[in-house]
Amino acid sequence: MDRRSFIRTGTLGAGAAMLAAPAIAQGNITWRMVTTWPKNFPGLGVGAQRLADRITAASGGRLTVQVFSAGEMVPPLQSLDAVIDGTAEMSHGAAYYWQNKSAALSFFTGVPYGMTANELAGWVRFMGGQEIWDEVYDQFGVQGFLSGNTGTQAGGWFKTELTGVESLQGVRFRTPGLGGQVWEKLGATVTNMAAGEIFQALQSGTLDAAEFVGPYNDLALGFYQVCKNYYFPSFVEPGLATELVVDKAKYQALPADLQAIVRDCSQAEYDMVASDFMANDPRALQTLINDHGVNVLQFPESILEAGAVASLEVLTELRDSGDALTKKTAESFVEALNIMRTRTQDNDSAFVRARAQYFTL
Repeated sequence: MDRRSFIRTGTLGAGAAMLAAPAIAQGNITWRMVTTWPKNFPGLGVGAQRLADRITAASGGRLTVQVFSAGEMVPPLQSLDAVIDGTAEMSHGAAYYWQNKSAALSFFTGVPYGMTANELAGWVRFMGGQEIWDEVYDQFGVQGFLSGNTGTQAGGWFKTELTGVESLQGVRFRTPGLGGQVWEKLGATVTNMAAGEIFQALQSGTLDAAEFVGPYNDLALGFYQVCKNYYFPSFVEPGLATELVVDKAKYQALPADLQAIVRDCSQAEYDMVASDFMANDPRALQTLINDHGVNVLQFPESILEAGAVASLEVLTELRDSGDALTKKTAESFVEALNIMRTRTQDNDSAFVRARAQYFTL
């Protein structure tokens, strides 16, 4: 799929019939899901559609979910608001897009130098994370569920090579969430924008650098046409989760089995999306290198070290912000991370190092 194909399919223009109110006929319900992703967007947009199809199939059509991609019903970064104001019953996006509503929400997408995908799922599912997330979203009358994970992302595309922290001064960089705050502390000028807007901003010179997810998405977005320096790995997005958000009152009004279907299908998609990226990121990266001459680079150690210092500062600022719910979220996150990181570092990472050193097929 080329960049223009999926961006065209995700633009404005849904007909009035598509925007009709939810249908309830013979006990069947139709809910509308708005997304932040272009239609058929690798991994993320496809995952949103697959989640909708899962719910529809598992319910035998009793709960049918119609998907409206970025711009078809509302602008991509207004999808949560569409659920809050009743325009839609569901949204599919990333919780850190809404950190202006509550800084606590960023923890349920990803934290710089924070949790991997498996660790995040462990916290949310078994260490109290979901209960705190529910408390955060109760303020807005919605309910959130993990719905996908990209794994550790790529660090980003830069028009010029980086030699150290000094290379970042004044660089206009697209990156969202708490990671954006870290890059600002390192000297970059940070902005956020939806996927379909990034290429043009790079091409026009509005941006000097950008990160979105990784090779699978970035190949489709066409960033290689403007930038050739591709940095790995992201130290600010180590296991980024997507979310399904539902109108809580309408969700609780569903029969118990339909509630379970929404919840369990979301959980299944968390793992399915992660598998999709695991399989397709390395293949897309080979295409970027072999067919498009992309330079794959690692961040200089000075940037990694300064990024860790800045990440700790951001986390400390959140814990000391004075907002009780953000403090509660941050403390739960840190406690869970300190427990789970021992397994990741002493077991998983040790195995990966040994495999890389001793085992070649």
